[in-house]
Amino acid sequence: MKLSKSLGDAAREARHKAGLTQADVAERIGVATEVYGRLERGLLMPSVPTLRRICLALHLSADAMLALSSAQPPVWEEPPPPPPVEEEVERVMRRLMRNVRKLSSTQLRALSLVASTLSRD
Repeated sequence: MKLSKSLGDAAREARHKAGLTQADVAERIGVATEVYGRLERGLLMPSVPTLRRICLALHLSADAMLALSSAQPPVWEEPPPPPPVEEEVERVMRRLMRNVRKLSSTQLRALSLVASTLSRD
């Protein structure tokens, strides 16, 4: 199997296990979502610094990313601690803002009305 394909497959699998979107990972490693998507599809090989950031963001060993181990891709022994509530809220807000930026002015007004209604509690 081609290295870029196995690297992309390992990244996709780890991302799914972490419950992240491509946009989430791309934001964490500092690349455009489209670039990260090409990486997962095996169309792009990351630089060494980017590979390191991917491993850190996905809590995956470099051996697993590079398909150097013959067994199941090893995940770091210690699972990462759950993110603090503030980090989770920040992640959700970033995802929301990515979607809000795509809305038309009419959709933004409608969203504003919905937000006003929801905040009346």
